[in-house]
Amino acid sequence: MATPDGENMESSGKEIMVIHHDEDHDMTTPNGENMVAREDELMETPDTGKLGSPDGHNELALVEVQPNKRRKKKSIVWEHFTIESVSADCRRAYCKQCKQSFAYSTGSKVAGTSHLKRHIAKGTCSALLRGQDKNQMVATYTPPSRGTVSDTPKRRYKTSSSPYVVFDQDRCRQDIARMVIMHDYPLHMVEHPGFVSFVKNLQPRFNMVSFNTVQGDCVGTYLMEKQNLSKFIEAIPGRICLTLDMWSSSRSVGYVFIMGSFIDSEWKLHRRVLNVVMEPYPESPNALSHAVAVCLSDWRLEGKLFSLTFNQTQNEAALDNLRPLIAIKNPLILNGQFLVGSCIAWTLSDIAKDVLESGENTIRKIRDTVKYVTTSDSHEEKFLELKQQLQVPSERNLFLDDQTQWNTTYHMLVAASEMKEVFSCLDTSDPDYREAPSLEDWKLVEILCTYLKLLFDAANILTTTTHPSAITVFHEVWRIHSELARAITNEDPFISSLSKMMLEKFDKYWKDCSIVLAAAVVMDPRFKMKLVEFSFTKVYGEEAPAYIKVVDDGIHELFDEYVALPLPLTPTYAEDGSVDGNMKGEDSQGNLLSDNGFTDFDVYIMETTSQQMKSELDRYLEDSLLPRVQDFDLLGWWKLNKFKYPTLSKMARDILSIPVSTLPPDSVFITRRKKMDQYRSSLRPETVEAMICSKDWMQCGLSEVSNALVRMEY
Repeated sequence: MATPDGENMESSGKEIMVIHHDEDHDMTTPNGENMVAREDELMETPDTGKLGSPDGHNELALVEVQPNKRRKKKSIVWEHFTIESVSADCRRAYCKQCKQSFAYSTGSKVAGTSHLKRHIAKGTCSALLRGQDKNQMVATYTPPSRGTVSDTPKRRYKTSSSPYVVFDQDRCRQDIARMVIMHDYPLHMVEHPGFVSFVKNLQPRFNMVSFNTVQGDCVGTYLMEKQNLSKFIEAIPGRICLTLDMWSSSRSVGYVFIMGSFIDSEWKLHRRVLNVVMEPYPESPNALSHAVAVCLSDWRLEGKLFSLTFNQTQNEAALDNLRPLIAIKNPLILNGQFLVGSCIAWTLSDIAKDVLESGENTIRKIRDTVKYVTTSDSHEEKFLELKQQLQVPSERNLFLDDQTQWNTTYHMLVAASEMKEVFSCLDTSDPDYREAPSLEDWKLVEILCTYLKLLFDAANILTTTTHPSAITVFHEVWRIHSELARAITNEDPFISSLSKMMLEKFDKYWKDCSIVLAAAVVMDPRFKMKLVEFSFTKVYGEEAPAYIKVVDDGIHELFDEYVALPLPLTPTYAEDGSVDGNMKGEDSQGNLLSDNGFTDFDVYIMETTSQQMKSELDRYLEDSLLPRVQDFDLLGWWKLNKFKYPTLSKMARDILSIPVSTLPPDSVFITRRKKMDQYRSSLRPETVEAMICSKDWMQCGLSEVSNALVRMEY
């Protein structure tokens, strides 16, 4: 005989086997009625081994029982199955959808309904897979919760809180595309045997996609995300700033990464990768101008461009081609002084390379010395033992540098310099240790570390935040500039020449970007023109007033241009609902507030006060400075004061969106141009752009995942 969960109970000899009844497990008849049995009502007869029935056949019979308080329920499986007799001793359950048959009863053995539920609930029915008779499945089957009458064993269906999900081939394809994009997986992964086997075991119903299919799905995802971003950019109230970064590749072609920076209507700063343009001839003077033209056309940014920031090592011919393009497609702001700016990260890296090259031979000695210690366990143990004996206070660890990241070379030199005494003792105690750095070498290392520290402190600011502040960069740049200016007069010829070389490159950056950086400082109510005056005095000395006047005149000229631009509608006092335009003045004040007799008074007010009225900019500059709070929300302050300074806030929105670096935080210290990997270089240019841009957009979380899948087959 079969227990409620499908297990057979065999009789031993002539003993009567009592079936213990679980109150949550009832037996179900083919017509859906529950057989509620107690221990003394349902048992095998010792001589027949069958359920007692009037005719003695191996058929289930309805057992008359006393009325039960518990209400009998009909199993849901009988909505999808019918019972048919195959022979006198065998009956089978047939699926109404796919006509597949399943064991139900053979003689005294009853198979139960668990396997029938799995056929429906887990979606293995072939007819249901084809979408036939979907309406016959009243939702998806959910196992009953505890306490209800059910044929389902508790050990197999423990909860009903997780409904079965209907399989969706398109949704699975979209998820694979997003997975490939988000994690930089190779597109060919979908054809790898191991991945195909894993997916088939996980979901046999999924039709595995090919390389071309997933490539089309990735491009489709990109187009869907691009549509959302395009609407977002169209709605921004201000202008947009672009950064350009050229990548090399093993195929000798270049890739121009174009990133847009802008502030939205809620005064939140955003940065998005807009385009990745493949340039067949990256050294051509037309490479940058072509990439910018593609971006302006692609995103309809004509008339909305505010500034460009790029690597200043680009040749002058490229700049000569870039400026006319921008002037044609975009109205010049402040005679184009904001249009082309240099990247501070590349500037600092370029100067750091010069510093390292000036002490190249000494640095090579230090590197070999560190390599001798760190590549051998016995050497390292001896070194640490000497360090402990000499009680050297340094807590740094020796390590070899990565020559593509100049900050690692700086840290290697600092650590070695702090333990130079240990290296000197190692020279006398270890006969295998040769070519130890001399005292002159260590002196040179200290000089190099002094200047590298100036650069490192400035560059490190760019790694602490996704959107480094132009105001902080301004402070670091003028401080380095003044330090180098003083060092030029040093009596040491090496220090003097090194400082002069560094200052020449800083002067070029300062010349290109001082107006932009100073304008950002002026837009900070904690500093305004005061910090500009202070810093310029440190940099220029007696000539500072002339340079300060250049900044002041530039800010006022820029403000006048914004005054001439049409402003968006702003609330007026008549729009606050407190005054009715049809209300007569005499209602409360007689004829006092009527226009009669006050026309000449209005003219008198305009004539006597027009010369005394000050612009928003002048009022802003004359107001007291705000306290220098550490966590001051600059954009939040302008959001609160946009009605007090409607024109100036529009100007501040554009200025404060200007990026100072073209590089992400993890690439600030690189010493050579970034290179596209060989795999991506082998893909179509439009696929490369789709993969890189859509990953950036999805990480930013601008658009939500859509159920619609855009298909593009190659």
